[in-house]
Amino acid sequence: MNESLVDYVPSIIRYAITIATVSLPFLLWGKFFETFVAYKRRVFWNKQNPVVLEILLPKEVTKTPSAMEAFLLNLNQTGGEGTWYDRNFLGKTRPYFSLELASIEGKVRFFIWTWTGWKKFTETQLYAQYPGIEVTEVKDYTKKINYNPSEYGLWGCEIELSKADAFPIKTYRDFGIGEEKLLEEEFKVDPITPTIEFLGSVGQRQQVWIQFIVRGHKDEDLIPFSLRWGKFKKTLLEKGYNDAWKELWKKKDNWKDSAAEEIKKIKEETVQVIKDKDGKEQKVFPNVSKGQSEVINALERSVSKPAYDVGIRAMYISENEFFDASNIGGLTSIFKQYGSHNLNGFKPKNATSFDYPWQDIFGKKLLKKKQELFEVYRARDYFYEPNKEKHMVLNSEELATVYHFPGQVVQTPSFDRVLSKKAEPPGNLPV
Repeated sequence: MNESLVDYVPSIIRYAITIATVSLPFLLWGKFFETFVAYKRRVFWNKQNPVVLEILLPKEVTKTPSAMEAFLLNLNQTGGEGTWYDRNFLGKTRPYFSLELASIEGKVRFFIWTWTGWKKFTETQLYAQYPGIEVTEVKDYTKKINYNPSEYGLWGCEIELSKADAFPIKTYRDFGIGEEKLLEEEFKVDPITPTIEFLGSVGQRQQVWIQFIVRGHKDEDLIPFSLRWGKFKKTLLEKGYNDAWKELWKKKDNWKDSAAEEIKKIKEETVQVIKDKDGKEQKVFPNVSKGQSEVINALERSVSKPAYDVGIRAMYISENEFFDASNIGGLTSIFKQYGSHNLNGFKPKNATSFDYPWQDIFGKKLLKKKQELFEVYRARDYFYEPNKEKHMVLNSEELATVYHFPGQVVQTPSFDRVLSKKAEPPGNLPV
């Protein structure tokens, strides 16, 4: 028996060498093509000449987050990368934007990073929803710091959802400010208030940066290959080659499909099996509980609105002698008000820290993590190689909840506001 196995060893080796010889060119070509696409994409982005717009708020903002939601609907752009040639040989991508909040030594500022070609459109849509604001192009605040660990302390992280994307976070409507006429300003509970108050509390020589990098969501995710291959073989036997080929490369919207699966799962939990008078088993679907019904309604409402791919980063950076570690807890806590037990919430990931000392004995890994986070924040990279991260999906209502201009309920003095309203001069002035 052993001798017969030994006899097969040369054949096995030759077979392995043949497989490696045949597959290696494909592996090398795949890596080369991936690098080529990343390079063309970078060339395309460099031609877009990004700009940073700062939004100065008027003394009174009477708009609710629904105005921001209306503005965000215009940023849901999924064109510009229509063909495989555009994507793979010209490096084109659909436009993406970075909605940003920053505290510069306690002064709270709102920014939007965008491509030059989208600057005018962004400005006009902001003015359409917020007539009293002032939008100006400014120098990128992130480039005013040259990060050096010997001079600056830094802590940062990314933010992810605690459950599947389909489960919504608490939105401004859940806080009772869905309609402007429902509540007087002093009775509104604005969910962004804790964020503004924290940013306003940051001391001298310290900064906090928060960015929401967004792009229009598309049904572009392929079903995992193991599942596609199984469906391919089954479809091949049942329907033929053409349908099987389509099944192999089928795409789906994981966001909407996940919601449907969760709703199905909740309903299946209520199924009971009983026996009728003849002893036969029957499935009975009793009414879902109030809590289950609320979750189902929330899921259905969530996927009924336009969706965005979103990446969130948050960073605290300070000169070493002014570094205040208590701001780390404050930075992670400002996302807690959007969470609920039965739906969704936010939690940090990829933080610039380690749980155990042996994970980074010499401290080099930590320095590298901090430097990389600083660079990708400044570059506004998220969705593509080489700095691709797993993004979340938020709908327009959720996104407008975490990023909007606060109303009068936020009384912090840390804003630079527009001092007076601008108006056209009367037409009868003497010339």
